[in-house]
Amino acid sequence: MIHQYKLGGYNIVLDVCSGSLHVVDEVAYEIISFFEEKSREEIIKILSDKYKDREDISLSDIEECYDQVVSLKDAGKLFTEDTFAPMAGKLKERTSGVVKALCLHIAHTCNLNCSYCFASQGKYHGERGVMSFEVGKRALDFLIENSGTRHNLEVDFFGGEPLLNFQVVKDLVAYARSVEKKYNKNFRFTLTTNGMLIDDDVIDFANRECVNVVLSLDGRKEIHDRFRVDYQGNGSFDKIVPKFQKLVEKRGGKNYYMRGTFTHANPDFLEDIKVMLDLGFTELSMEPVVCAPGDEAELTPEDIVIVKDQYEKLAELMRERNKEGRPFTFYHYMIDLKGGPCIYKRISGCGSGTEYMAVTPWGDLYPCHQFVGDEKYLLGNIYDGVTNKEAQEEFASCNLYAREECRGCWASLYCSGGCAANAYHATGSVKGVYKPGCELFKKRMECAIMLAIAKQLD
Repeated sequence: MIHQYKLGGYNIVLDVCSGSLHVVDEVAYEIISFFEEKSREEIIKILSDKYKDREDISLSDIEECYDQVVSLKDAGKLFTEDTFAPMAGKLKERTSGVVKALCLHIAHTCNLNCSYCFASQGKYHGERGVMSFEVGKRALDFLIENSGTRHNLEVDFFGGEPLLNFQVVKDLVAYARSVEKKYNKNFRFTLTTNGMLIDDDVIDFANRECVNVVLSLDGRKEIHDRFRVDYQGNGSFDKIVPKFQKLVEKRGGKNYYMRGTFTHANPDFLEDIKVMLDLGFTELSMEPVVCAPGDEAELTPEDIVIVKDQYEKLAELMRERNKEGRPFTFYHYMIDLKGGPCIYKRISGCGSGTEYMAVTPWGDLYPCHQFVGDEKYLLGNIYDGVTNKEAQEEFASCNLYAREECRGCWASLYCSGGCAANAYHATGSVKGVYKPGCELFKKRMECAIMLAIAKQLD
């Protein structure tokens, strides 16, 4: 399978199943586009007619270029067949019963009242509550008991707003540190926060104990304050930005993400990226809103067009700043073209519901944070383990080849079938396809690949 596109002044050819990437001239680009449909003679005739007035392109050049394409095909670097289907599900079969990460819902309550919040202002469509130390301790024990021989274990303190229950966060980290050597484990903690309660104690703790901190900021003050307000309707921008700046400065500008959301109000999200750069933040992520159909924040088809253009302009901005020695990171453009995930991981899909689970304040287990509160996908609890085997099997069987729409898609080995939660909320099935998300993902991948090329060739 081949994917060809032009971006950033490059003619880019991706051989999907081998992972080979080629930057070619216009003759090679056209030969490759015709290669599987026309004969050698037909292709050479078409191109020799097209370029007959070009002194720099001769018949022998076209013939030589065609033969080079044949050589690449013979070497397994072009038109490689997809032979991965028999491997689908193998990784999950081998790691069945092994849990490597938990999302601890340390607080089902929040001090902000964001109207686009997928978690219903932190309540997850249920009751407000906070996790006790006893529940959190049992959750960590559950993770240790079900992690097999894995050494590194991931725990994200999530909400709602986890800093509303900060003492329990600190106590749980202390407990984990006290037992990790005993069980030959290494806990890696992440904290996701809206920033309202950040103080020196939080900063010192996060910079000492958390491998990553996710900070919620939507960019421009007027955009951020449109949705991210307190219960009196006051915007939070002015309160949180100085706190974020202090945390990031003391963190050395590393191992954090400014995590923004773009909505119908700001499909021109590049302007928000620029504001965050001006504020001194360089580790950035902007995510499309996840909301109910018909919500005022929902992205329209017209917005999607704008967003795709913004992705291209963002890539050009990153390219310019790389040349200037002022680089910044955009989460969705992080791509490793030489040593990415193994093929088993690429086709097995998201590990939600199998190796990754969310834990509510009461100890219930769900496939991930976006399923919390949906009783259909209540997997069990941290005391009895997974008891809803049927639901877990649905996630275990959810891989790239379980989605017919993904077969033949050039980006499938990069998205691994996409987000099960987005698919479920859009189609009613975790094996469905969230089409707007697919469209945006493919554009992001094109931009990410172009940037990787530019770093090598500019």
